[in-house]
Amino acid sequence: MTSAVPTAIHHDEPAGRPITMFGPDFPFAYDDYLAHPAGLGSIPADRHGAEVAVIGGGLSGIVTAYELMKLGLRPVVYEIAEIGGRLRTVRFRGCPDDVVAEMGAMRFPPASTTLFHYIDKVGLETVPFPNPLAPATPSTVVDLKGRSHYARTAEDLPEMFGAVAAAWDRTLEEQAGFSAMQTAIRDRDAKTIKKLWNELVPRLDNQTFYGFLCDSPAFSSFRDREVFGQVGFGTGGWDTDFPNSILEILRVVYTGADDEHRSIVGGSRQLPLRLWEHAPERLAHWPEGTSLRSLHENGEPRPGVVRLHRTAPGNVTVTDESGHIRTFPAAVFTAQSWLLLSKIACDEALFPIDHWTAIERTHYMESSKVFVPVDRPFWLDPDPVTGRDTMSMTLTDRMPRGTYLLGTDPDSPAVICLSYTWADDSLKWLPLSVTERVEVMLQSLREIYPGVDVRRHVIGDPVTVSWEAEPHFMGAFKANLPGHYRYQERLFTHFAQSRLEPRYRGIFLAGDDVSWTAGWAEGAVQTALNAVWGVQRHFGGTSDPANPGPGDVFDDLAPITLPD
Repeated sequence: MTSAVPTAIHHDEPAGRPITMFGPDFPFAYDDYLAHPAGLGSIPADRHGAEVAVIGGGLSGIVTAYELMKLGLRPVVYEIAEIGGRLRTVRFRGCPDDVVAEMGAMRFPPASTTLFHYIDKVGLETVPFPNPLAPATPSTVVDLKGRSHYARTAEDLPEMFGAVAAAWDRTLEEQAGFSAMQTAIRDRDAKTIKKLWNELVPRLDNQTFYGFLCDSPAFSSFRDREVFGQVGFGTGGWDTDFPNSILEILRVVYTGADDEHRSIVGGSRQLPLRLWEHAPERLAHWPEGTSLRSLHENGEPRPGVVRLHRTAPGNVTVTDESGHIRTFPAAVFTAQSWLLLSKIACDEALFPIDHWTAIERTHYMESSKVFVPVDRPFWLDPDPVTGRDTMSMTLTDRMPRGTYLLGTDPDSPAVICLSYTWADDSLKWLPLSVTERVEVMLQSLREIYPGVDVRRHVIGDPVTVSWEAEPHFMGAFKANLPGHYRYQERLFTHFAQSRLEPRYRGIFLAGDDVSWTAGWAEGAVQTALNAVWGVQRHFGGTSDPANPGPGDVFDDLAPITLPD
């Protein structure tokens, strides 16, 4: 998933190493760790074949299971719905396979180098995503306060928008040392990253995004803050993020997660599905050709989990929806952590009380989308009067907020994401049926494009999602509020369990809401690798000395701990 993006005014990459999602809280090179020829290490041969419960079949769960299998363990994946989680791809009847609606994650920054390790491994193709004013986007309309501004490049927009984008750049530099941090991230200079970030965290942990703007001389004008909040300069308005911690925003912009997004041809759900089927070249214990699918009865995950409890020191007992009970020497929980409070009956003995508090305080962003299939990318037709595209990627302060046009083949069906919203904007849609949602959106688009009849191009039923209403998610992605750093630090570092009392060891947390960059698939993958290292160590295994894992260097890279 992606959250709002601060600037569609593209910044050219300087020469040298590219920006990646390396830190800033825990600057460990997960991509190099995966690519190292020594692999992720080993476990003792007498533990080969031992079962490990992996709860949740989203991307984090599937990556966790895949890497545990390679170590010679037997992952047992539990999934209450379908493999993929928020990599949820919906196909339209009668349309080609690449005409899809991405209900969750739909665009991925190349800075997600650990994620792309797996995308490349299973042979998936990616293409540029048509974000506003991106090079691959034919045109963009910024519609604000009843006025629409058409642009093919940033230079086509009125001066006001460039001034607001410049104010954001200035604020990042003056208030958060943006260029120094990006240089350190490019150079993989963990020491400098930690020095810079460890100075910012205590100063900014209590600050909202909006307060951060208000403290900047560059945003002294309410008008500029309003413009920036209502339409932003990227994938949507920023005002839905205004109550969140500014640290959440800085993590995104420092690491380049806001630029050059790509989509997976045919849909993002293919990634976990292909990993489920994939037989790794290097496997401990298991015969050649073993896959996650082959290790599971009937090739399917176990049903969803309804109870987790301790039955002996170090053991975790799992009860699934079918009533089946199985006890494991280790387990990894990768689903949304709120499920541990409501949908799954849990012993308090699973985690220390401070971790339970952190789980309870996790703050999730709401998010909704609506898609319709259309006969062709009619928006590329030139208007006979103006010569402009008939319709454009649209950022607006009206109800849809962001409208995306997906497809360029003039002879094939295409897709319109009529609306993509977050937080309060998503809650406005919650009581409405999909039909009602479409009607409101089409009315808004008629006001922006009075001569365009979108309805006559629609060739199938619309599809929609409100992630806050999904019973197995209850929200789209984590977004910390001010003062939540301490909670996030507890959740992220849970994998390094030597600090825990022995009675709390053996169950590991993973998933994007445990990561520092929730809403991004990269965080889901990174925390999966943390959990794999934790399980490996729990079974007496070690990393190869030439390729230390995240726990091996934990003391040097650990996130700063704030005092109580």
